[in-house]
Amino acid sequence: MSTPPETHSPPTIDANVKSILEWLALTNSRQEPADPDQLYRQLLLLRETPIAPAQQVRLLDLLYQQAERIVDNERSSLCETSLPVSRRLRQRVRLLLKLLETLTQDYFNTLSELFDPQSKGVTRPPQTTLRQVMHCVAWQIRINHLIASPSGIGLWQQMHAAFGTSRRLGIADTLGRRGEASIQQIYTATLLAAIAQPASFSAEELELIWQYIEHTGISPELTEEPPADSKSIFWIDLDKDFPAHALPRRIPSADTQVLYFSCDAIAHKLRADLALLNQGIAATAIGLPEQANSRAGKSVLRRLETLWGHPAKRKFPRRRQSYRTRICAGFNNLWRLLKNPETDAELSEWMVINESPDGYSLMHVNGHTHRLRVGDIAALQPIGERAEFPPVWQICIVRWALSENPEHIELGLQLLAPHAIAAELAMPGGSEIKRIPALILPEAAPLRPSQSLIVPTGSLKNDKHKLIVLMEKENLEIREMRATQLDEQTSRIEIFSVAPDEKE
Repeated sequence: MSTPPETHSPPTIDANVKSILEWLALTNSRQEPADPDQLYRQLLLLRETPIAPAQQVRLLDLLYQQAERIVDNERSSLCETSLPVSRRLRQRVRLLLKLLETLTQDYFNTLSELFDPQSKGVTRPPQTTLRQVMHCVAWQIRINHLIASPSGIGLWQQMHAAFGTSRRLGIADTLGRRGEASIQQIYTATLLAAIAQPASFSAEELELIWQYIEHTGISPELTEEPPADSKSIFWIDLDKDFPAHALPRRIPSADTQVLYFSCDAIAHKLRADLALLNQGIAATAIGLPEQANSRAGKSVLRRLETLWGHPAKRKFPRRRQSYRTRICAGFNNLWRLLKNPETDAELSEWMVINESPDGYSLMHVNGHTHRLRVGDIAALQPIGERAEFPPVWQICIVRWALSENPEHIELGLQLLAPHAIAAELAMPGGSEIKRIPALILPEAAPLRPSQSLIVPTGSLKNDKHKLIVLMEKENLEIREMRATQLDEQTSRIEIFSVAPDEKE
């Protein structure tokens, strides 16, 4: 005997709607954003309540506003997390992503009237609903970037589908009623962030990238043929769950229906903005985030200009491997270890899964990783059958990190030098001499013809001054050096080329 379908009486429907409205009123009276779990419950309650489409959309929009507040709040809290993120934080993020996924699907469902031949008319202009869908999917992608996690399965297909629908309806370029970004602008902004290799930036650097994209407002044109005379062409397969491929790295198959876009315009804008910043013009004066004033911020923009304006093929092929190593992550942690090998430094164990002449890909096996940050220094030492004698620490920079769950993280290291020396910089300051920890890297011709100096970001306020370098070998050694150029900047470290100071 079959069970009859559950029905909702008018009093129950009215009670559900009243409950949602009361929750919204209470939440709006508070300054802090709503709890993601409570908002998710309201979405489920609305989903269970059979009401008129127009009323459902109005309630969805009110819940959407609460989701936007939560996302803005969570993004700021994710900028200083170590990798992989804690189980507790990941559970909170997972709930937020589930909330946004539900909101996306419910908005999609309201578009069914567009394709219903018996529909008497649309509830509201479809571009408004599609814009909300695009934002919900873009937020999910952005949050995954911040926790170094791959985009959720199907997210890019949802974004492609929403954009494709807007193109078919001829509304992709329509701005919002209050001048809000068009669907195509949201789409291309998310594409620009995705092709910037987000796994190679820290969370705070990713926020700068998103802010830069939003501030510039440049939206690449999407065409069915590759743009002529462009060196920065990317292509999209709207049927695949992937953002975009750089044409120099991968060519689409002949039977694939793709869209092309060029990043020439935004790369040109980046070069112009960097030129102004280097002239001492404040970032806010040219409409950029204040963070772009810092040396680390300028470094992010320079890397972006390369990634967008000059996408290149991989330099070296990768060789599959399977051997274990120890990793010492974090500048201060490594500095203490190199200064005193007997110190109780925090180490972790990793499996090398592939390598090339300029670096390694590794998978975490055991040990703490709370010091791990993209853009920081780490040192690698093979163990087991690959162990070297005497053991040495190869100096690397963390180029990317990916984490699908709290128990798993993969890492990309770029090799900087086969070893390093722990040193200190003696910096006169008032009545005291300030000592700054530093690492000295040896020459490595032809890529690095002179020695290099690694210090925490912001340690050298003026890199043109003479540097007094203290190194403890068998005896205390004092050298006078001068920085010749700044080679690398991240939010964690700065690398300078140095040379002996020529006395007059």
